[in-house]
Amino acid sequence: MQRVTPGELLASAWILIGPPAASAQGPSPRLESITVTAAKSRATVEKFAKAFFTPTKLAEKIARWESGVCPVTIGQPPGVASLVTDRVKDIAASVGAPVNGNEACTPNIQIVFTTTPQALLDDVRAHDPDYLGYAEGSAARERLATITRPIQAWYSTETIDLDGRRQVDSSRRLGIEMNNITAFAMPSSMGVNRDPISLPYATYAKVTGNHINNGVRSGFNHVLIVVDSSTLAGRGLNPLGDYIAMLALTQLRSLDVCQQLPSIVNMMAPNCNQAMEGMTTADLAYLRGLYTMDADKDLLRQQNEVADRMQEALGR
Repeated sequence: MQRVTPGELLASAWILIGPPAASAQGPSPRLESITVTAAKSRATVEKFAKAFFTPTKLAEKIARWESGVCPVTIGQPPGVASLVTDRVKDIAASVGAPVNGNEACTPNIQIVFTTTPQALLDDVRAHDPDYLGYAEGSAARERLATITRPIQAWYSTETIDLDGRRQVDSSRRLGIEMNNITAFAMPSSMGVNRDPISLPYATYAKVTGNHINNGVRSGFNHVLIVVDSSTLAGRGLNPLGDYIAMLALTQLRSLDVCQQLPSIVNMMAPNCNQAMEGMTTADLAYLRGLYTMDADKDLLRQQNEVADRMQEALGR
């Protein structure tokens, strides 16, 4: 095996020597068609949408890409890697997600095929723990850095305020220091305390003051997707590409639940008889709803707006 260091984005990755069995005779043709499915009731659509939502820890909103996506695929031959990378960009563009068109852009979505996924995550935890996402303490970070699925994703999110100021969501906050100019009474005298106040665990954001849409948005800062090549050897490249694209564009609440509406996520859900071999119309309707919703609204209104737009798109 060969060890590589893809720039500043990942400390290291173990690269698979040769493509998985599905690609042994060369890259599969690109999947141009999208699986067509029918929607059910409004309640089913709403349940489907809400099953996908994972609110961010600090702003408690639905994260999406607010800056242009720049995916890179590591651990496969160039032709196969390009197919996976291009698939993510194509689906992102089709649902309204921003795409960085600069070929030399700094990758913010890393897709790593490896035969030793846990070793990779141990390395990430040691050198780039923020890539694992928000975690309160070392025990939570250790749980995050545990491989539990053949394809798994980790999300570093950021909070974007009314002025466009971005701050990565992290429990390791720098804090705030400000001057206190509030007059107050002391036992021995009256005066004004102008000593600085240190708030080591505080974060701040400029907001509108409106509870419905406060001007704050949640975005992705970095997404790491790890594919266990040995476990998935023999699977088709096109379904994997669509599954990876779904993980790259939205943070899903659970990948182990068999969705009532046909979805690409059912491909890896245990004991699910609705496995799909490509992105479905329900998946695309969800992603388009996500990338056209008002991102500064509160969580409940975001959820309802995505469900409404899904229902409109699915004709129910």
